[in-house]
Amino acid sequence: MESKDSHVIEHMEELRSRIIKTLIGFVAFFILSFIFVQDIYELLIKDLEGKLAVLGPSEILWVYMIIAAVCAIAATIPLAAFQVWRFVAPALKPEERKVTFRFIPGLFILFIIGISFGYFVLFPIVLGFLTSLSAGQFEMMFTAEKYFRFMINLILPFGILFEMPLVVMFLTRLGILNPTRLKKSRKISYFALVIVSILITPPDLISDILVIVPLLVLYEVSVQLSNIVYRKRLLREQAAFPVT
Repeated sequence: MESKDSHVIEHMEELRSRIIKTLIGFVAFFILSFIFVQDIYELLIKDLEGKLAVLGPSEILWVYMIIAAVCAIAATIPLAAFQVWRFVAPALKPEERKVTFRFIPGLFILFIIGISFGYFVLFPIVLGFLTSLSAGQFEMMFTAEKYFRFMINLILPFGILFEMPLVVMFLTRLGILNPTRLKKSRKISYFALVIVSILITPPDLISDILVIVPLLVLYEVSVQLSNIVYRKRLLREQAAFPVT
């Protein structure tokens, strides 16, 4: 019993160490991003006509901090994935360690693709649609806080959700998920993705559809990738333990 308790304590201490290292990395990336935050800000508003308004000095600081935080999150993803991999690596076989290690760069790439899709594809469409509603009726004026809050609320979830296929492949490789389970939970997953889409988009049908369709496609891609990984896993197990 004491040996078991000691083993659990060691795991908890290691987990705490991994979390602390990840947080330290996030803080370091945040500071680095904040140094160049004005350049990033100029890049984000280069296609915007006119300048954004601010209602006070604190709003400027909030905008700069939220931009730096998003950049830090993106940069921290490979580090966080590496710490998770190091935590579970002792329980994996040598071959599984090599295969799962290759997932780490993919997480960062898919996050960038996700926020790029949100920023370059979805954000202009939704913003243009909402702006067109005020044509001839209202004088539109953007504040920096409202503009960036709207932008980040729209694009950041895509950075996270676009990692779904790789996460599903990783969990399938570890034997936690399988394509059969994913297919059985398709209705519940669809419902959850629709709810997420409604929550992260403005209250209009066009925006909801623009978000729902890519998420459902991502889920189906995840199912197919899980099926491929699962079949390879079965073939490896059959090769290792042939039926006599």
